Amino acid sequence: MEKQSYSTPVGGFYGEFGGAFVPEAVRGCLGELQDSYLGIIGSDGFRQEFRALLRDYVGRPTPLYFARRMSEKYGCRLYLKREDLNHTGAHKINNAIGQALIARRMGKRHVIAETGAGQHGVAVATACALLGMDCKIFMGKADVARQHANVERMRMLGAEVVAVAEGNMTLSHACTAAIRYWCGNPADTFYAVGSAVGPHPYPDLVARLQSVISEELKAQLAEKTGRDRPDCLIASVGGGSNAAGTVFHYADDERVRIVLAEAAGEGLDSGRTAATLHRGRPGVLHGSRILVMQTPDGLTDEAYTVSAGLDYPGVGPMHCNMAAAGRCEIVAVDDGEAIRAGYELTRLEGIIPAIESAHAVAALGKVKFNGGDDVVVLTVSGRGDKDVETYLRF
Repeated sequence: MEKQSYSTPVGGFYGEFGGAFVPEAVRGCLGELQDSYLGIIGSDGFRQEFRALLRDYVGRPTPLYFARRMSEKYGCRLYLKREDLNHTGAHKINNAIGQALIARRMGKRHVIAETGAGQHGVAVATACALLGMDCKIFMGKADVARQHANVERMRMLGAEVVAVAEGNMTLSHACTAAIRYWCGNPADTFYAVGSAVGPHPYPDLVARLQSVISEELKAQLAEKTGRDRPDCLIASVGGGSNAAGTVFHYADDERVRIVLAEAAGEGLDSGRTAATLHRGRPGVLHGSRILVMQTPDGLTDEAYTVSAGLDYPGVGPMHCNMAAAGRCEIVAVDDGEAIRAGYELTRLEGIIPAIESAHAVAALGKVKFNGGDDVVVLTVSGRGDKDVETYLRF
């Protein structure tokens, strides 16, 4: 029997994780997407329009930059995949434009989305402004306060921002509110999920749209190193979209070491953490069977981290399966370590990373490499403009 690919689900499942556990109200819309998404993204017309927008509007391919001073410090050949240089400042725009194009091809003119740090919300609002579509963004009230600049960017782009005041008022409850709205408006609404989470086909759809990252890496590494694969890939993981895009074309290549950095918040044993791959248990969250942060009686627990983009109490099924199978190494990075790593990249390379990306940078000090010739690629998923006030508070 052929071994299942880590990057491609079978029947909507990655191993034991995934599936589609959704209310009856949206089952029809979800089924419509399940039946059509592969045909749409595989069509010549979609591919040509998507690639043209990635090139001419987003600014792809993003550079693969050799970080000389960081390489010297960590004893490897460190290359940074500069997703922070995309239009809107993060990898999120790849997925947002792709899903907006799919929505248009499905006849949906009203697009909703959830957002944490605001980068996905800005990206969806941007794509909708570009394509002339209505846009509504759900965002936790706490994130609205700490990511005020991104909120105003979304409003400038014409999006309605809905501040969600439930629970801890962050990403998880923004997702819940978006799903609730979708249940009430299924016919004309397309839900543009921002990460590799949610019911099938969203984890697969998001991973495929973000796989432009690893596709570019293959060509860029061949040019810079003489081979199309690194020795090690490093990415931060919350829901998992930038990590999915980083590893997509390498997930089944056992020669490539994969390190994922998740947010430990105030510490793995503090009770205030978002380290789901370390502390989560199998459960169903937002329509998918994944690892979930849970209370002792099985309720979804609140996640905590200084990073607004990593405080989701679950992890996408692709990454859950890879972790369960031992295909990737999981590193927990606490708030202080992430902030220090962000400052380190800023001072040594002149690049201010998003705090989400700073978690990946912090992983460099927690793993050992096989010598100075190891080729390591780290994805800088977003720029740190939105996080300057948080950096300064620490």
